Amino acid sequence: MTSTAGPVCTGASTAATGHPPHPSHPAYPSFTSYVRARGPVLLRTARSLTANPCDAEDLLQTALTKTYVAWSRIEDHRALDGYVRRALVNTRTSQWRKRKVDEFACEELPEPAGGAAEPDPAEQQALRDAMWRAVMRLPDRQRAMVVLRYYEDLSEAQTAEMLGVSVGTVKSAVSRALGKLREDPELSPVR
Repeated sequence: MTSTAGPVCTGASTAATGHPPHPSHPAYPSFTSYVRARGPVLLRTARSLTANPCDAEDLLQTALTKTYVAWSRIEDHRALDGYVRRALVNTRTSQWRKRKVDEFACEELPEPAGGAAEPDPAEQQALRDAMWRAVMRLPDRQRAMVVLRYYEDLSEAQTAEMLGVSVGTVKSAVSRALGKLREDPELSPVR
């Protein structure tokens, strides 16, 4: 967010006043003061609406441009935060709707360009926690076999020997357990 050198957007200033402001005399000096004072709070709001910090800055700039254009029509400047928040939400909703039209669902996720992105550690931990809760909901015998096979990395034969059952029993019990895990609502992808 760059608002230290005059108006937020000279294009918006030209649209609002009919002529570009002089750099040392912005069209609305109180707008510049408002952005300097409330910018960090508004940026936090924008960041809560987007996943990407750069997108949040762009979103805030767009909302501030809309606010700047409407500045002379806003009667109650005490309600500016609400006006800008509404502009943020409306702009983000418009972006989401436009993007939704351009995106198409497919069976497989495409590989990211330039290699895989670093996974978010918080998301990884949340997934591990959800998986463990789902495993804990399995019946005792199935849970034991899944833990031995996939957490302890034992073979089917080693698991069967450890539990005193046949390899076929391990295969069928693990297959049923994996089916239950696939159907677990906490592990289902959001659709």
